[in-house]
Parts: sequence; structure tokens; C-alpha cells
Amino acid sequence: MTYNFDPVPPGYVSRIDAGGFEDLALALFHYQYNHNEVYRAYVRAIGRKAGDVTRLEDIPFLPVSFFKTHRVVTGNWQQPALLFESSGTTGEIPARHEVRDAEVYRQSLIRGFRKFYGDPSDYVILALLPSYLERSNASLVHMAGVLMEQGRHTDSGFYLDEWERLAKILQRLEQAGRKTLLLGVTFALLDFAAAYSMKLRHTIVMETGGMKGRRAEWTRGQVHGMLKDQWSCERIHSEYGMTELLSQAYAREDGRFYCSDTMKVLLRDMQDPLDVLASGTGCINVIDLANVHSCAFIATDDIGRLAPGGGFEVLGRMDHSALRGCSLMAV
Repeated sequence: MTYNFDPVPPGYVSRIDAGGFEDLALALFHYQYNHNEVYRAYVRAIGRKAGDVTRLEDIPFLPVSFFKTHRVVTGNWQQPALLFESSGTTGEIPARHEVRDAEVYRQSLIRGFRKFYGDPSDYVILALLPSYLERSNASLVHMAGVLMEQGRHTDSGFYLDEWERLAKILQRLEQAGRKTLLLGVTFALLDFAAAYSMKLRHTIVMETGGMKGRRAEWTRGQVHGMLKDQWSCERIHSEYGMTELLSQAYAREDGRFYCSDTMKVLLRDMQDPLDVLASGTGCINVIDLANVHSCAFIATDDIGRLAPGGGFEVLGRMDHSALRGCSLMAV
């Protein structure tokens, strides 16, 4: 399959479906092999020949750490429309993801959200992302902002230290029966829930992972149990994404994630990174077809398990990996 990705064809994101995912991914691999110097050098360094790649399982995945040490771009361009940077710890080099086409990101995000939750314009979106608001270029802040723009509801917005105001807004929206999304970094949700117990019946509570050193690490079960108790929720939702990706996966309950249509998760053996696993537990490889202008094939530092019947779970992170601000909790 031949495909021209420069420029990205109109309606590119909307044309991605499960039936054509593999063909499109293989076409994108060959395009990025030819036009991404960093990726091509890596593929050659591990002894893989582009002509031997005929299945998804054959595609080499670029270690996510390359986004800290190299400019990972496909094509000949200089000025990004968006720049996403990871938080990192003090003294650590942040990952940088240059996004050439903001519209591809927007379409991918909205299509993925609609698949699991419907039109984002139907929701009042309240974002509790203190550690991310304190720095520029956080992809999670941009994500929340794009979703908020779809509805432009008066109460939608970012809340830093305004817990009392946020609690009153949530209670008012609950009384009015308004569909609401409370999106928060884990430590902030836990602190807010401990201070303000209430009944949330019309609010989706979605945690994005991450303690940022503010709290001792909890298992996902502990986090979700505490939030459900404090807010009388039947379930807590989760989002899986990162600086280096433009697509997301969502878990509507029990930490089982399902990918948006532009994304697919494979596993690799923890001892042999070139060995792709069809089942079981291993390190997470992500195919993100929205990453047209960077790299669509990312070997993350997360450990996961493919769930029977579809979806995947995130179990933690590889040993000796640098902790990331949006890293997920161990189960």
C-alpha cells in the first residue's frame, strides 16, 4: 500500500478504522523509515530491513527515551504548531514532542473521546491539574483545553487551589443533573476528595495517574476505592496518554483500557525487546497513527497485560526507568 503523508490527506483521521489499520500502519512505517532520520538509524542499528516488515508484529518500535535525546520528526520542517514537553524530575532532561499539524491532534482527540463518551460539547469539563498548570507545554493541559473548547460552558475550566469553589460548582451541576467530567491528576483528586466528600451521580471522575512525589504511591485499586467512597461513585475512569503520543486510551472501570481508533497496543518481551507477544504480560508498545510527523511506533517504559476479550491493563513501569509526571501507578 502506498500513501502520501505530506501533506496529511484531508479527512485522514476519520478514514482510520479497524479494517484498514494494519495497512495504514505499514504504509506509515515505510514513509517514516524513508523520511525520519532518527527512526531509520534506529531500525538499521537493530539489524532490521524495511523490506522485511510485512506485519504489525514486524515493525520496530522506537524507545520512548529518544524523545529526550533527539529531535524525532518525520519530514523536512522546522516550526512546530505545538510543542509538548514532559515534566520530569529536577535535573532530568524532559521529553520533547514537536507537533507539526495541530488539526490532526485535535481530530484524533475528539474522535477518541466521542468513541467512549459521546460529544465533548455535552460536558462541563473541570480540570484539576495543578502540577501541569504550573509549567508550559503540558500535553495534558492542552488536551483538556481542546475538549473544553468544544462546548465553551461557563463553568468549564482549570482549577488550581480553588477547592471550595470547585466543590460548590460540582454540587450545583449535580443538582441540575448536568453531565460533567472531572479530570484530574491522581494526587490532586485524592487531596480534593479527602477535603470535600459529596455524592457525584452525574459526574465522570477521570484520573490521569501520577503522584508527582506529593503522596506515597498507591495501587490503582486503593486510589479508586478511596475516590468511590468519598464521592459515592460506582466507578472511576482513567486515561492513558503521554507527551510522546497524540492518541489516548480510556478505562471506564477497573483499569482496563481500550484504545481510540488511531491507536493500538502491542506487548514486547521484557528480556527481548524485539520479541512481540500475542498475549500475557510485557512492556507496552504503542502504534499511534496520529503521530504522522514524529514517530508512530513507540516502545514505552510501561509494563502491561493484554486482557482477555480485548483491552489492556497497565501494571507499572520498568525497573530503572525515570519516573514521569504522568506515569501510571503500579497495580
